Amino acid sequence: MADTDLLFLRDAYLQEATAQVLDIRENAVVLDRTIFYATGGGQPHDTGTLGGQVVVDVRKEGGAVLHVLAEGAVLPTLGTQVELIVDWQRRHNLMRTHTAMHVLCGVIWNEWHVPVTGGNMEPLSARMDFEFDPLPEGFAVRVEQLVNEAIAADFPIAVSFLPRDTAVTDEDLIRTKVNMIPDFVTEIRVVDIVGLDKQADGGTHVQSTREIGTFRVVKMENKGKGFKRVRVEILD
Repeated sequence: MADTDLLFLRDAYLQEATAQVLDIRENAVVLDRTIFYATGGGQPHDTGTLGGQVVVDVRKEGGAVLHVLAEGAVLPTLGTQVELIVDWQRRHNLMRTHTAMHVLCGVIWNEWHVPVTGGNMEPLSARMDFEFDPLPEGFAVRVEQLVNEAIAADFPIAVSFLPRDTAVTDEDLIRTKVNMIPDFVTEIRVVDIVGLDKQADGGTHVQSTREIGTFRVVKMENKGKGFKRVRVEILD
């Protein structure tokens, strides 16, 4: 099975496209290309329609992307062209949230030199874990201030692709553990909030930080020694 071309890697603002049906699974369709993000890297899948049928889940199987349709959907015919329409409000909210998480990582790294250890997001809400021990006094107020200042500064966001050999030696990328990306990945996608944060990342992002909105820390959680969780939300 041929790999699915992930159009969103180069243009996260594509809302519609056409694609050819390569395979039909049980209530799922594999295409030659897609604008739908498959769940991964802490970012949930997109939703929308494929050939007029509702897409309820998107997941990767090797290099192929499976578009799971709603129960009872009419499956397209193998080899035909279908129209793809992504649920833009959900996608854009996820883009805003994901970029906000990169801003948070950049701010915390620059201010306290502490790396992120994990995270998960939904549209306009997220959690991220950091290696703080102990948590600095007044941390929630200070980090919220710093993130919102970075958002207001309107940093541009650039996406580029680096050969793996180059990426693993880039000091700015070492903390994102490029060396943990599977060996078969020879080209590393880099998301750079220019002047603030640079990470190897396969998710969807806005074009500049001002597009994020307002960042708010909702809750801080102590998950054990050297393990602190930050829960946040993004406001319009």
